[in-house]
Amino acid sequence: MGRRRRAEQERAGAAGALPDAIAALSRTLPAGPSPETFRRAKFDRPEAAPPLWRMLFLALSPLPGDCAPAPRAPPAPPALEAQVRLVKRALRSQGYPRRALAQLPEDGARGSRELLLALAWLLARGPLLERLLGRTRVRLGDEVALCQGEAPASPGPPAACGGADGPVDIRHLQWLMGKLRLQWRNLMTSQQEQCALLGKIHSYTRGCHSDRSLGHLSVAETEMLRDPEGGRQLLRRLESENARLEAALAWRRRELVFWQWMDTVLGACPLEAAQPPFLPRIPESGADQLEMVAQQLQALHEELQGAVEPRRAAWEARQVGGSGSEWSALQRATQEAVGQELAALRRAWEEGGAPAQPHGPCRLVKSDARASGGPGLRAAEVIGALRSREACLEAVLRQLQSQCRQELAQLAAALPGLIWILPPGH
Repeated sequence: MGRRRRAEQERAGAAGALPDAIAALSRTLPAGPSPETFRRAKFDRPEAAPPLWRMLFLALSPLPGDCAPAPRAPPAPPALEAQVRLVKRALRSQGYPRRALAQLPEDGARGSRELLLALAWLLARGPLLERLLGRTRVRLGDEVALCQGEAPASPGPPAACGGADGPVDIRHLQWLMGKLRLQWRNLMTSQQEQCALLGKIHSYTRGCHSDRSLGHLSVAETEMLRDPEGGRQLLRRLESENARLEAALAWRRRELVFWQWMDTVLGACPLEAAQPPFLPRIPESGADQLEMVAQQLQALHEELQGAVEPRRAAWEARQVGGSGSEWSALQRATQEAVGQELAALRRAWEEGGAPAQPHGPCRLVKSDARASGGPGLRAAEVIGALRSREACLEAVLRQLQSQCRQELAQLAAALPGLIWILPPGH
């Protein structure tokens, strides 16, 4: 009797903790539906589908930049049909396995249970809540992004691109490259102007901050002093952020109850048959061209094999015929050169004063050059490390270019009828 009573109490406690867990999850998600919407979605009720479509659309929208300022007025959301299409495209690009969601109508009136399963898949797949909390984080300091070149791609829906059946115009590609360079220069110029303005604000407000490690005010703090109403809005944003953080902590404490409930939701869904792997569609107009290209590649492959085999046989015969010691010496010299290059790269990186490559946004703090070094990175140290890295890469590039020129010269000498013309600008 005691065991049965304890089991009944545990089930009653889990049933009581489930609404709290779902409510905490809803407060963490953007436009989070109510726990009643989650309950209706378990039974695939149609009235639960539109809020779930909107919630997934906001969760899968491309994240803004780490240092991008928050817009004063959020843009109006697109129509429900557009949200449905974007959610389907985003889930497919991330590898969502169930085909039932892709077959839902685009009016957004059905499929609440499938949407609930998609949300659970996103929660189990990666740090979805952490990304959403980072998106709505209130930035009190002036930040700059460091070493964002290897950042992962945005989880949002990919841009639509149309395949070109005909040949690509090289002039159009050159125009696109020029446009890209111009936009890159404009971006660099705007960042330099932003850093210059931030430097002026930091210089004018030196000694105004209560924290001595900072010593100056940020743009948000200066705006708060200039406009009291902006300070009250900032306080409300901070309170909203604290509420979301508290909801995320409550969700982590009750997460197990939610996953046990999701097992019952998954058990109520019909099983899907194994689907063949998705293959890209080849247009009919390009099938003949693809076959012709395949034949040309096969012919080139056979021609290259016929040209490589005699050269390989001659090289092996020359190596066995008495030049083995020269080959060993050349191999040792190459290994020593590579070892020296790696050692130089390690020394250059260690002398840069950065034990680990920084990633993500960092707060900009203007400090006195004579002050003792505290936590964080100094701009001069980062610039020095990047310049030493640039010098090493340029040396490697020059070495590779020299090797390529030597190889091309050898190939040109082997074919007396070949005329080698350098491209313009080289």
